[in-house]
Amino acid sequence: MKKVATEKAPAAIGPYSQATIVGNLVYTSGQIAIDPAVGDIVAKDVREQSEQVMKNLGAVLEAAGSSYEKAVKTTCFLANIGDFAVFNEVYGKYFTEKPARSCVAVAALPKGALVEVEVIAEL
Repeated sequence: MKKVATEKAPAAIGPYSQATIVGNLVYTSGQIAIDPAVGDIVAKDVREQSEQVMKNLGAVLEAAGSSYEKAVKTTCFLANIGDFAVFNEVYGKYFTEKPARSCVAVAALPKGALVEVEVIAEL
């Protein structure tokens, strides 16, 4: 098992790593819209936050030696299920290979985030 860390994505805000590699798979931790240059959420709406989440995930996947195209499963969390259509527009630009996915609404996300996504991908 190997831990993945990159400065191109936000540092973990708790006792976990950005991702873990086991065998030929990488399991990312959930990414929220923290801008790694600032260390906080800057984006205000779900579209902007979704874009930042995807940038963060891309950086973690790249650091692990993977990519969006190698994703096999994603889990997506929305603070408001009413944001589903806008989130899907952004998500679809990045996950073009259409991995398996779960998408649920939750009561709240860390730091007041509107969206969080985690990925399992091949190396």
